Amino acid sequence: MTTTKQSTWGATLRTTILLATLSGLLVAIGYIVSGGNPNTTLLFLGIAVAMNFFSYFFSDKLALKMSRAQPMEESENAEYFQMVRELCQRAEIPMPRLYVIPQDQPNAFATGRNYSHSAVAVTSGITRLLSTDELRGVVAHELAHIKHRDILIQSVAATIGAAITYIAYMLMWFGSDNNSPLGLIGSLAMVLLAPLAAGIIQMAVSRQREFAADAGGAAICGNPESLASALLRLEQGADAIPMKGHVSEASEPLYIVKPFKAKGLAGLFSTHPPIEERVKRLRQMRPSL
Repeated sequence: MTTTKQSTWGATLRTTILLATLSGLLVAIGYIVSGGNPNTTLLFLGIAVAMNFFSYFFSDKLALKMSRAQPMEESENAEYFQMVRELCQRAEIPMPRLYVIPQDQPNAFATGRNYSHSAVAVTSGITRLLSTDELRGVVAHELAHIKHRDILIQSVAATIGAAITYIAYMLMWFGSDNNSPLGLIGSLAMVLLAPLAAGIIQMAVSRQREFAADAGGAAICGNPESLASALLRLEQGADAIPMKGHVSEASEPLYIVKPFKAKGLAGLFSTHPPIEERVKRLRQMRPSL
């Protein structure tokens, strides 16, 4: 268990640093393009706070709506509900709301800003592909996300990253203050490079939270191999069965495996760690559990 706790706390520390860097980047853009004007800098800081506030209160509703998830009925899924309850007891968290996504691709995600607003959604295809033990590992992974409040962290990162990108695009069209401390060339470089830097940081946050949820999920279900085996099968299923068009790519970081295939250079910037590395880390945990 010590190895699991160290892995989780290490990921949390790295995530905190990455989020602070991302917020600092947003404020830095405001400072540079305004020529050091403190009022404009504070405006950009206010944007970051407002974005965080919006993400905190609406992340769960947006994720469920984008995926067209439907509430799951306990009368039709009694064994699944019982499994989730047992895992929640092991995780020491309240029972989340359970949803099903009308998709053949096997996948799952968790959402919610806190325990009382948490939800776990699985696709209809995942229950047909995975064994009971593998599904147990997947659900434990999603409960670990809830326990660590990862959905809030990822939503904040995504929102700030989007704000940086949109502001940069806006500045490309309307320009920046002529008194910018970086000058015209420096400001232009900032406008071009800031969205790239924000995207890289956002993806790094997502990858760290996936590693932490893998470790936490393995501890909750008590068998890292259940999750390791499930990840391998889910990756194969995701490659073979595409997500239908109504699922937004903006929700990609929420899913346990990438729901969309990377195209071209997009493969260099992934929201998820390589499945091989995730499986390797899980199988190294077996002695500690």
